[in-house]
Amino acid sequence: MKIESNSSLTQSYRTYLMLEKSLSGNSVDAYMDDLSKLLTFLSDRQVAPQEAKLKDLQAMTSALHDLGINPRSQARVLSGIRSFYKYLLLESYIDTDPTELLESPKIGLKLPVFLTLDEINDTIAAIDLSQAEGQRNKAMLETLYSCGLRVSELIGLRFSDCFFDEGFIKVVGKGSKQRLIPISQTAVKEIKLYLMDRHSIQVKHGFEDILFLSRRGTALSRIMIFHLVKVYTEAAGIHKNVSPHTFRHSFATHLLEGGANLRAIQAMLGHEKITTTEIYTHLDRDFLRSEILEHHPRNKV
Repeated sequence: MKIESNSSLTQSYRTYLMLEKSLSGNSVDAYMDDLSKLLTFLSDRQVAPQEAKLKDLQAMTSALHDLGINPRSQARVLSGIRSFYKYLLLESYIDTDPTELLESPKIGLKLPVFLTLDEINDTIAAIDLSQAEGQRNKAMLETLYSCGLRVSELIGLRFSDCFFDEGFIKVVGKGSKQRLIPISQTAVKEIKLYLMDRHSIQVKHGFEDILFLSRRGTALSRIMIFHLVKVYTEAAGIHKNVSPHTFRHSFATHLLEGGANLRAIQAMLGHEKITTTEIYTHLDRDFLRSEILEHHPRNKV
């Protein structure tokens, strides 16, 4: 077992996350926040992280519960702690992993909100094309839905990664992993219409290859995309808790309803595990049940 100070251990773990795991800045910050919670808790118990036992980590789980932290957030913190101890084991700081038998809290299945096809169409139709950024916003929402993108993937989409003639775009997802996604002809058409407006924008240095630009010639922010989605869904009269991620959920749900293979949906969404994609099978079952209740003759009074 190697002994190292907490500050040195923290820095080496951060380096591991960035270089070995190739995690994004946001993901690294999340893992480091989990580690900070662990180190604070163990410090209060006067236990070094390399010497922590299962009982210490179980006590931390109980403390998270007592603080009123919901099970999903507890599970997220424990996931970060497991990652840290896997690193310690890998680098021979410890001989056994104390998280091996650490149980996560039971989490109920939370199905994501999604929009129907009519609601998607109504939202896009609510965009005022007479406004300066109207065509850009229409092209963005079409791309968001057509390709099931994350917000970060949409605002980071580059010209050089768009292969419109072949009907594909290349996106950089979590962990800097790249994937090819088919893009609909509708989205391609709207993007090409937007490009006529884009040519009139004075692009700032370093943003020449970014597809969707702000009026200042720079990349758009996540907050701006959230704002636009909220504005247009409200204008369409949709009373759901909608975010840009709702378009991604809708993309996956509609594909499954149309008979798409779950593995194909997994590849297009960029999910590392099929279990992440399987949540949409629950959505599909709910959809089928509602269809039967509404249309089956034995359910009519």
